[in-house]
Amino acid sequence: MSIKNVFKIITHIVWIILLTALTQVGGFIWVLTLILCKLKQWKKRYVFIALYLLFNAVIIPPIANYFGRVRLPISKQGLKCKNITYPILFRNYVKPKLKKLLEDSALSLIEQDNIKITYLDANFPFYDGFPLLPHRSHNDGKKIDICFMYKTKNGLSTNKKPSISGYGVYVKKENIATKNCIEKGYWQYDFPKYLTLGTINNLDFDANATKKIITTFLSKSATQKIFIEPYLKTELKLNRYNKIRFHGCKAVRHDDHIHLQIK
Repeated sequence: MSIKNVFKIITHIVWIILLTALTQVGGFIWVLTLILCKLKQWKKRYVFIALYLLFNAVIIPPIANYFGRVRLPISKQGLKCKNITYPILFRNYVKPKLKKLLEDSALSLIEQDNIKITYLDANFPFYDGFPLLPHRSHNDGKKIDICFMYKTKNGLSTNKKPSISGYGVYVKKENIATKNCIEKGYWQYDFPKYLTLGTINNLDFDANATKKIITTFLSKSATQKIFIEPYLKTELKLNRYNKIRFHGCKAVRHDDHIHLQIK
């Protein structure tokens, strides 16, 4: 076997691992692409794109149902994804009970306060325990990250967010929990600041609207835990709620998003 062929094999293996880590099913789609293109002499890039979109839109959702997971809508009645990247990467799957909680909460918030729930990473379509990197616990269909609410410099509430990804723009650059965790050697705690993919809007944290989202989640019996930074729990006057907890130093900061988890 020539060095060129060995390099091609290694490249395909790396690409398969990367696609699997990012999307769970992308690696399989790439293997299927290689097989089809070998048989039909088709162009890999076009076949992969076509198959990927077909799997994303048509094939994976009904299969995910057998694993007890459903796909969240891109946008529906006050519930929407931060950007199309999350659905494209198959990272918008949850248990039906969590979907219902989100849709019920979204309907209530949009009707009463014109607040839209914007979600970030949820879970992959298949298998409990399969990691959704870089998260530690989004592996069973029961967890999802939700954006904070923000307001313009004129004090007007907006559904816009300060970063492209929805992560990494903190309410406060420094806080006690972050300092303590980093001093204990948990370097990853502050890592989301590198995951913004760029900042796009100059906005301020909207404490009142964010609190309404959190209390709406807390009003649902299915809610098990909510993670935010301890100082935010105090500043938002939510200390009486035992379901709001500190996530620990092994995770990452939660003053850029809400972590919602059901029973």
